[in-house]
Amino acid sequence: MQVDIQNLRIAFESNGKRFEAVRGISMSLGREKLGIVGESGSGKSLTARALMKLLPNTAHVTADRMQLGDINILTAREKDMRKVRGKRVGFILQDPKYSLNPVKTIGAQIGEGWREHKGGSRKEVREAVLDLLEQVKIRDPKKVFDSYPHEISGGMGQRAMIAMMLAPDPELLIADEPTSALDATVQAEILKLIDDLVESRGMGLILISHDLPLVSHFCDRVSVMYMGQVMEEMRASELLKAKHPYTRGLLNGMPSLLHPKRRLPILERDDDWLKEKAK
Repeated sequence: MQVDIQNLRIAFESNGKRFEAVRGISMSLGREKLGIVGESGSGKSLTARALMKLLPNTAHVTADRMQLGDINILTAREKDMRKVRGKRVGFILQDPKYSLNPVKTIGAQIGEGWREHKGGSRKEVREAVLDLLEQVKIRDPKKVFDSYPHEISGGMGQRAMIAMMLAPDPELLIADEPTSALDATVQAEILKLIDDLVESRGMGLILISHDLPLVSHFCDRVSVMYMGQVMEEMRASELLKAKHPYTRGLLNGMPSLLHPKRRLPILERDDDWLKEKAK
């Protein structure tokens, strides 16, 4: 699936004042892995949600072009988007503790997505869900199938979320900080799992994160966002060679075990960064 976004702008109004949270973003994506990095509030998640039309009615969204395969997102009706979400694009959210329904079993929640897009009998759905739980490396699929979210660990909950998104067999996977609520060991396992599944299924991937080393390791390309704009885009393998002062500042602010610093530098910001991009 080809994603094409040109001059995307997202604004909100409050107390008679207008604030533009995303300011003229353009990006494209095929069957590859694109990382979007930046500080909290830079517009990463807003961009992904705009692509799936999941922003509140208070958001004012405009773009010269916002295409998802053969679907024009700008003119698509809600009925059309319901066929896109899940079926063509999967969206892994940050924390399974808040994303999973606490009163439904894991099996019922994954099965709902499968049944909505693929149909099938109760027996067929159960077998499909158990197979998905095995694919995401859950050791006891039958036990997890009948468990409620509070009865499983955070890492297992995130695996269940991934299985839920994979159930309709999407062409594109959007992962929004998929490991932010997990410890370092489980983070590595989940990211390896996502990477393996994307490769084996031939999907495109948008990985949203504030972790630059993580994105450089798992993605093909990286877009660096600041204050609603893309400051720099490069091949992930060349991230350490980034030239923009904002990207350099983020890289310099990371602690290192190999080259420890007594005091991490504070990122110096420049208003001209935004002026340059606005031209």
